[in-house]
Amino acid sequence: MSGAGTPVLFVAFTFALAGLVKGVAGMGLPTVAMGLLGLTMAPAEAAGLLIAPSLITNVWQFAAGRHRWMLFRRTWPLLAAIVLATWAASGMLTAGSSSRATAALGAALALYASLGLARLRLSVPRRTERWLGPLIGATTGVITGATGVFVIPAVPYLQALDLDRDDLVQVLGLSFTASTIALAAGLATRGAFQVAGSGASLLCAVPALGGMWLGQALRERVNAATFRTLFFLGQLLLGLDLLGKGLL
Repeated sequence: MSGAGTPVLFVAFTFALAGLVKGVAGMGLPTVAMGLLGLTMAPAEAAGLLIAPSLITNVWQFAAGRHRWMLFRRTWPLLAAIVLATWAASGMLTAGSSSRATAALGAALALYASLGLARLRLSVPRRTERWLGPLIGATTGVITGATGVFVIPAVPYLQALDLDRDDLVQVLGLSFTASTIALAAGLATRGAFQVAGSGASLLCAVPALGGMWLGQALRERVNAATFRTLFFLGQLLLGLDLLGKGLL
């Protein structure tokens, strides 16, 4: 279930924590999982374990909402660009040295956390979505292919679409589902993820689902602003640590 030298309990704890964060915030599973697993294994290996937990939890998140078709029609250019760019760029995650991949992962996490802590309130005019969506999707795909993290810049863009809370959570699930499928295809094409032997990734889905269920139960009981600040601070520290390790 884990990479060489990585304790099984640590992997299970990582996915349980990542699922809890996702249950509370509607996102955060890939960044938490990739960040913590990146401390003990190569990013490409961590991304392979991420596939099943991410796919299952995000399909659940998207399917649970009410406006599936409307959200898909509005964001399909973004999604198509994410899929194509992620598949094409995933070789960056598997090729070259693991130290460069670790540094790239750390940089992505630190940037994501910095944007979150800045609390920038962006707005995307509806008329610009047709051309801006594919641009954001392609950029997200390249970063996903290099780091296994699929939140930048897709999450800030989706947050700027002026959706209500439930639709935002649902469309984040849709975006992450597209990224996960494309990442799995890219890794499989390059021999870094074997669909027939994906039992370890499926096992990781168990603690992730348990954590997500607990997070959803706690969502109304926690202070959203405090949780958000602590989450991004943790991601920032983790990202800087991984960046330092990758560069040294």
